Amino acid sequence: MWDYTDKVLEFFYNPKNQGVLEDKGETGVKVAVGEVGSIACGDALRLHIKVQEDTNKILDARFQTFGCTSAIASSEALVELVKGKTIEEALKISNKEIAEYLGGLPQEKMHCSVMGQEALEAAISNYRGIPLAAHDDDDEGAIICTCFGITEPKIRRIIKDNKLTTAEEVTNFIKAGGGCGTCLATIDDIIIENQRNSTFTPKATSNNGKNGFVSDKPLTPVQKIALIQKILDEEIRPILIADGGDVELYDVDGDRIRVILQGACGSCSSSLATLNNAIEAKLKERISHNISVEAVNN
Repeated sequence: MWDYTDKVLEFFYNPKNQGVLEDKGETGVKVAVGEVGSIACGDALRLHIKVQEDTNKILDARFQTFGCTSAIASSEALVELVKGKTIEEALKISNKEIAEYLGGLPQEKMHCSVMGQEALEAAISNYRGIPLAAHDDDDEGAIICTCFGITEPKIRRIIKDNKLTTAEEVTNFIKAGGGCGTCLATIDDIIIENQRNSTFTPKATSNNGKNGFVSDKPLTPVQKIALIQKILDEEIRPILIADGGDVELYDVDGDRIRVILQGACGSCSSSLATLNNAIEAKLKERISHNISVEAVNN
């Protein structure tokens, strides 16, 4: 059972703003709709807003939500927050404000508040009769999470806006990585890059890391193997191949990593230095300071 606040439960059991706003052709009044999510992915929200055109004031709002307790409560909170505000004021409402209005949401359900913010932006764009511009690059660029169709630009934006420091938090906010999990290593890389380029201080690590790039929660075995393989393929192997060598991941047993050194690396007298300086040091930096790497015979 999720630890919901009293307000979340109140809005879930007794929503007052659920329904549809119909355009009755009132002079100077316009009804617009914004829709996000999909039933196939488990959550969908359609937000209706009624706006007085000469003042851009939101006179009324309604929602239709398919989803969990948090999704319905977040939609109800969103409607209460936007009523009486101008379009410009409403656009400043963040997913954090929606969650705070509810007295907080479980971290695993923060994506519900994000869905509310995005539905509001979509409704306002439709009211203005222009393409959605607030995050117009979210649908462009490489798709990182194929299970939920989430792109790299959207992941980067959510990480930056909410100062997220783990792949698990990204999953909680936008579901990316919550399906098959194969994209979690890539999400970790995006987080690390963001931390290098940002000014905020990452959370303290659970494994006494010294550089702040190590995740503050342990990786699952599958996540660890995927991240190790990605680091080997993208950051270590190109350097070794350029010198006539190569490396292959052989086994992962906790923090003990075994690899096969190939080509020049396998026969080179400095193979121990390659293990310690090129491979082990990089994996310690990126994954865990407890990692040790050893070579096995091919």
